[in-house]
Amino acid sequence: MTFLNNRSYLLLEFFVLCVIVPGIIIYYTWAPLMFRFLYGAALYSFVIVRLTDKRSLSEIFKWRAVTWKNLRPILIRFFFACIGMTLFLLWYDPERLFGLLYRRPDFAAALIVAYPIFSALPQELVFCTFFFARYKPFFGEGKWMILASAAIFAYAHILYINPVAPSLSFLGGLIFAMTYAKTRSLALVTIEHGLYGNALFLIGLGWYFYSGSVLVTG
Repeated sequence: MTFLNNRSYLLLEFFVLCVIVPGIIIYYTWAPLMFRFLYGAALYSFVIVRLTDKRSLSEIFKWRAVTWKNLRPILIRFFFACIGMTLFLLWYDPERLFGLLYRRPDFAAALIVAYPIFSALPQELVFCTFFFARYKPFFGEGKWMILASAAIFAYAHILYINPVAPSLSFLGGLIFAMTYAKTRSLALVTIEHGLYGNALFLIGLGWYFYSGSVLVTG
């Protein structure tokens, strides 16, 4: 399987997965099919990481990094981010503020459980675990890797065809990539992503990350 780590293969893989496939989804406005592409990419990422990465599954998830020492700064940052997201929506689109809680409280409760598992986990598998392991030859392990991960994460969210999704995704991508760069814990970064994702939908910004919004605005 040494060809999988060949620089030419890595370059081709990067452009297909990170540039071409998201570009096709954006061009054809296939946002309603987004989860099919996400799970396909997550499956590919999982297989490739297992074939090329010497770490065990326990090392990849690294649950031991989920400690109060690591969670404390994450929760403090999350608290201020929630205030910022709320104030932004109050200014940008106040009619959507807490709209999900008012209209679909039942769905909001289910979302809190489902989002971290079915959305945050596969995304972090692709954009952190896989991305950091595969593209170190191009971006190193420091600030350029963090910026590249955040930029590709934001680019993938252009599919929602609005300026809010990729802008917030870039900021979120920076936060998640910094956490992963520090801890190399898929478990911890999934928890953090899950917190932000749930808050985003509960506050009302989730409409900009909803595939149905593309059909309304497209």
